[in-house]
Amino acid sequence: MISNQILQSTIEGLKAITRIDICIMDTEGKILASTTTGVEEYEEAVLAFVNSPADSQALQGFQFFKVFDEHQLEYIILAEGDSDDVYMVGKIASFQIQNLLVAYKERYDKDNFIKNLLLDNLLLVDIYNRAKKLHIETDVRRVVYIIETKNEKDTNALETVRSLFTGKTKDFITAVDEKNIILVKELKPNETYDDLEKTAKVVLDMLNTEAMTQVHIAYGTIINEIKDVSRSYKEAKMALDVGKIFYSERNIVAYSNLGIGRLIYQLPMPLCKMFIREIFDGKSPDDFDEETLATINKFFENNLNVSETSRQLYIHRNTLVYRLDKLQKSTNLDLRVFEDAITFKIALMVVKYMKYMESLEY
Repeated sequence: MISNQILQSTIEGLKAITRIDICIMDTEGKILASTTTGVEEYEEAVLAFVNSPADSQALQGFQFFKVFDEHQLEYIILAEGDSDDVYMVGKIASFQIQNLLVAYKERYDKDNFIKNLLLDNLLLVDIYNRAKKLHIETDVRRVVYIIETKNEKDTNALETVRSLFTGKTKDFITAVDEKNIILVKELKPNETYDDLEKTAKVVLDMLNTEAMTQVHIAYGTIINEIKDVSRSYKEAKMALDVGKIFYSERNIVAYSNLGIGRLIYQLPMPLCKMFIREIFDGKSPDDFDEETLATINKFFENNLNVSETSRQLYIHRNTLVYRLDKLQKSTNLDLRVFEDAITFKIALMVVKYMKYMESLEY
């Protein structure tokens, strides 16, 4: 359905050109948009006109017109005056609103199609049949972005994204839940993953400045056929989750660049619990004090370099060695040994994953 705001701006534009007042009512005689006042008194006349067989009628100083959507009466238009010029303006207004109905319906149908496509709710034959009817190309390169906003139903963010891609009619912007905006973007033949990253950065910067909101953006792999849009969407969803768990410092995460987080994310929980029991012998990294955790993280950041880690922590090298020895006694893992360091790093990531999955249960 066309918003009242769009109806209002349309008739205000017509009045600016023709200087004739116009009012749009629904089939129950309620005013949806108007450039004049005092038309409430015509409610009964409108209801009578709705039930009459005529498509237009002059009554009480106004011209009445009906606007249909596939034989279903949607709007009544009133144009003030009874001259031939007023009749012509009323017909033009009716024609304009009729075209808006068609455009909005097509947009709604496309939006509905894209949502069902993303959620894998369509049979293969239906995908191609409906795409053909809606004039959507089926064999072009596309990618799916998920833009997660901090607030639910963030209309400012949605409108900002729409304004950014408004001139690109082959891109689709929709939402399948309360917090995520979905962008299905058509790509040029020469666009690469570097270009996808640049697009994500443009969206991120625009939302940070225009919509004043913090967002996370994830995107899937490039697909070549419309039937694979759902796959790119699932990849983007996975990238968003993996990014939250393991790469919280990143605002943009690509499915093609998830590293070891991709593997851990797909581990079954019983296997994760068994692994953690084996490594920490019933303990948890949460049992370590903040000093120990800070030491471990800094040691990993500096690629197991004792000298550089002690320098950045502002402690003596021997103090760092003492802390590492203490950790080795409690875990049987020596972080100065590459194999033990890898095991410990993976164990920390597995614990992060387990915490995230447990948080989803509550």
